[in-house]
Amino acid sequence: MKNLHTIKYSSEKKTDWDDFVKNSKNGTFLFQRDFMEYHQDRFEDFSLMVYENENVVALFPANKVENKLYSHQGLTYGGLVFNEKTKLFTAFEAFKSLLKFLDQQGIFTLEIKVIPTFYNRLPSDELAYFLYKANAKLLKRDVLMVIDEAHKLRFQKNRREGINKAKRNNLQLKIDENYDGFWNEALIPNLQQKHDVSPVHSLEEIKLLAHRFPENIQQVSIYKDGKIVAGTTVFLTETTIHPQYVSGNTDKNAYGSLDLLYDFLINHYRNDKRYFDFNISSEENGKILNKGLIFWKETCGARAFTADTYEVKPSVYKELEILTV
Repeated sequence: MKNLHTIKYSSEKKTDWDDFVKNSKNGTFLFQRDFMEYHQDRFEDFSLMVYENENVVALFPANKVENKLYSHQGLTYGGLVFNEKTKLFTAFEAFKSLLKFLDQQGIFTLEIKVIPTFYNRLPSDELAYFLYKANAKLLKRDVLMVIDEAHKLRFQKNRREGINKAKRNNLQLKIDENYDGFWNEALIPNLQQKHDVSPVHSLEEIKLLAHRFPENIQQVSIYKDGKIVAGTTVFLTETTIHPQYVSGNTDKNAYGSLDLLYDFLINHYRNDKRYFDFNISSEENGKILNKGLIFWKETCGARAFTADTYEVKPSVYKELEILTV
């Protein structure tokens, strides 16, 4: 039995936290404090750090609402973050230590978003096993469409026709910093018109994050006759290319702008990335699939991964054991 203890994150631990994330096997830049805290006014941060003596062995990005703790609701994914030195039984004791701490803090329920496996730099399915042992309840299972560069499928005919159409229309593609143009001329109007919603990040927030993480957040814009007609704000982790926001104007099908955009993203950033994450294609906690989105992404060569969210009672730590032989 290892001597582990869990503490609540505080600002004086920022260096410990960030250093661990940078050297973790399943963390991404979204877990860096400079990313997590851009919207700190919206959430009561209750992130946790698990130590073995003076050494961090696990992190848990989280926020608290009354007596319930969540994998941070301001992040796309979450879960326990480990480094390559953390072995299975140490990881298990870290999970128990975290649950015990939460139970002592009066947290009645813990909701965990598991990090999709393609974001991991090394195998890291420990948490999935621990949740099984803790009789965690599966709350939702979303479907994500992903391209695996190691087993890449060719764009289907209709996508290739779109790329050729974009070339005939003399579209110009640039990696630039025109967040203002993309947000104000494409993204915001389209989201309001189609779904009556706004982007999760405001223009000011995404510009701030892009300034803080210039290697991880980039803007790719497509122009026709000097006017922006489509674009994406892309998030880049060590393993994965992920268009966080994608939008084109009403002529996107006539111009072939989105086909050109995705073809560029998939090929331009692929040298040191294995996966291309098209994002979630399910709704209502995974109960409904978006057939049109899935069809379009599959014609680009994407196939399905899943992302799970679980609920667990911290008090279960009292009975939580792993049987061995």
